[in-house]
Amino acid sequence: MHPMYHNPVLLKESVDGLAIEENGVYVDVTFGGGGHSKEILKQLGPYGKLFAFDQDEEAMGNALSDSRFTLINENFRYITQFLKFYGIRKVNGVLADFGVSSHQFDKAERGFSTRFDALLDMRMSQKNTVSAYDVVNSYTYDDLRKVLFVYGDLRNANAMAKVVIAQREANPIKTTQQLKEVLRQFLPASKEHKILAQIYQAIRIEVNQEIAVIEEFLMQTPDLIVGGGRLSVISYHSLEDRLVKRFIRAGKFEGEPEKDFYGNIEVPFKKVGGLIVPTAQEVAKNNRARSAKLRIAKRI
Repeated sequence: MHPMYHNPVLLKESVDGLAIEENGVYVDVTFGGGGHSKEILKQLGPYGKLFAFDQDEEAMGNALSDSRFTLINENFRYITQFLKFYGIRKVNGVLADFGVSSHQFDKAERGFSTRFDALLDMRMSQKNTVSAYDVVNSYTYDDLRKVLFVYGDLRNANAMAKVVIAQREANPIKTTQQLKEVLRQFLPASKEHKILAQIYQAIRIEVNQEIAVIEEFLMQTPDLIVGGGRLSVISYHSLEDRLVKRFIRAGKFEGEPEKDFYGNIEVPFKKVGGLIVPTAQEVAKNNRARSAKLRIAKRI
């Protein structure tokens, strides 16, 4: 594994959640450093198959040399069509870990981290046409305010958006350091890191359309996963976790679950166990684990 890819969070719990059948077909939609994939391959028999997705070109360098394994350099929102290309219409389980890989945070020039000065980028795939620069320098006041409020949970979203727009009219905001300086008045020393992280998170989610991607992906899983198959999903902030929770409970993101003619609730999945969070030991070893939440569901 590339040294910059850290150990995956909730590794054992998320893979156990798949209840792996040795000759089944599984999908790891967020390959990253390959930690989850390696664990799945250990439990697969000679006729099992594992497909993995990662839109980040740099993750391709971690591909595992195993005849049962195929790595697809695409966004997992296209899961169904790319599996079809490989002749796969049904799978026994799907694992997703929505965290940004440590590697992306640790590479300064990707612009994901609050620790480095870099050009405003934040694209998880270099094929993506919209970057953080575009969000910061060309979004309207309303759109920018909404991004900061909805995705960053920032109470000062309105004031922040106003300041950014006033500043960019004089000079475009090109780097993470410039953005930090522009928003300096909203960053009290005691909370600077936390608020910056929320600002970055908001812009990153917008750049990569992360919420839309998760919704599109989840909506494909009922047709993809066989009866009795599993869905194992790790999220890191309340927006993602809420989507996963609602989807497992209702089969959709808004409103009540569908009912049949007799009033019985018809949902594709049934939750397995309760919410799983990392132990104190895991958080002590890996600070990024602190906000992780794992939910497991079984296809009915």
